[in-house]
Amino acid sequence: MSKIPIYFIPGLAAGPEIFENLRLPNSVYDLHYLQWKMPLDQEETIANYAKRMCEDILHKNPVLIGVSFGGIMALEMSQYITTKKVIIISSVKDKNELPKRFQLASFTKIYKLFPSKIVANLEDYTKFFLGKSLKKRAALYKKYLSVRDRSYLHWSIYNVINWNGVIKTPKNLVHINGTDDKVFPLKNVSNCVVVEGGTHVMILRKSKTITKHIHESLIF
Repeated sequence: MSKIPIYFIPGLAAGPEIFENLRLPNSVYDLHYLQWKMPLDQEETIANYAKRMCEDILHKNPVLIGVSFGGIMALEMSQYITTKKVIIISSVKDKNELPKRFQLASFTKIYKLFPSKIVANLEDYTKFFLGKSLKKRAALYKKYLSVRDRSYLHWSIYNVINWNGVIKTPKNLVHINGTDDKVFPLKNVSNCVVVEGGTHVMILRKSKTITKHIHESLIF
């Protein structure tokens, strides 16, 4: 039996290292890890960016797994390639699931006031977007926030805050969110697999549970 190709898409500013705690058997899956590209410019649409990300997909009918902004990107990419499954973790599947503070930021355009030095300092970024309660935890996963290019960060923040959703939500979508996610609160999310005690960084802290959900969604 041929292996199932899986392409992982990390969260905003994160590298492939965030998936290192997952334990999906190599005998079953062919694992590939995508990395963020630099935007062509600040006006590049998320749709065009997704098309460019699809250029790195080398298999037909792959599984896309994205975390946070990576989940949004997986949904955008699914508009241009045929997928076996799309799995989003700690993410949202349409603009109505975005928290009110993101909607307020979009309306007021407050994100344009972010000084470049703060955007480049991901510890301050983490405090603003993940909440003060997670500030102390930032040091624990600082190594996972490795993409610090200011152009990329500005582009990504804009596209998270102003995301309008995809035209066609894939029927093969699996959505996994935690009960304690402060970025994309569970109260705003519908039709998802719930991970008890899961925070926005549960890909690191609840990896065994998430591995189980991924495996079950693909095999059974």
